[in-house]
Amino acid sequence: MAALRIDAKNLHYTPLNQQIRKAVCDGVKEIVIDNVLGQRFIADGLRGDDVTITVNGVPGGDLAMFMSGPTVIVHGNADHAPGNTMNQGKVIIFGSTGDATAHSMRGGRVYVRDSIGYRGGIHMKQYKEKRPILVVGGSARAFLGEYMAGGLLIVLGLNGQVPVAERGVGSGIHGGEIYVRGEVEAKYLGVGSKQLPATAEQMEMIRPIIEDFAKSFGLDPAPLLKEKYSRIAAASARPFANKYTPE
Repeated sequence: MAALRIDAKNLHYTPLNQQIRKAVCDGVKEIVIDNVLGQRFIADGLRGDDVTITVNGVPGGDLAMFMSGPTVIVHGNADHAPGNTMNQGKVIIFGSTGDATAHSMRGGRVYVRDSIGYRGGIHMKQYKEKRPILVVGGSARAFLGEYMAGGLLIVLGLNGQVPVAERGVGSGIHGGEIYVRGEVEAKYLGVGSKQLPATAEQMEMIRPIIEDFAKSFGLDPAPLLKEKYSRIAAASARPFANKYTPE
């Protein structure tokens, strides 16, 4: 079946998403949306591992929320919370994103070529084989990985950027792990988080993910893999146990 092309200029998000959903239900595997300007909820709840949606423009909030399988490629920036509670699939963004990127994500991958706003990866979680992954090429703002309960978050600091230079990194983290190229200044670590140099085994674990990220954006992964990384995780197995017992 031929690819479907939709012109989203001056189109409200409701009829736009109705067109997308109907096309996927009719068996369309490739959808290209032009002139996107702030339309929300694109690809939300869609299923289908073999569906690819290309967004030319700037999608609004909650891109790919609850999505389970498709690949979404954005040629532009994206508003807040792309990958919100995403279950499976991949979101590749050739630009930057707003706050709460990958909010509560529970599976699949979100790759952001440039930078993300505040509270990236907040409350990501995982269960058995479901392990969400967020990779950021540039930098992240404050409270990265806040309340993380699972998943994997990597910030590369490309183009000379400091991966994270604001407070609250891993604040309230009780599962999952954050890797940054270089290290985060101790004053920026959040309550309950702990930073250590990444081990050789941990570097081998994130190697294929960094290679896949680089491939997605036409980058050479070799310089990235030569660098030192730090791992930020929960400071203990139950860092907040005393918060749930009588004092």
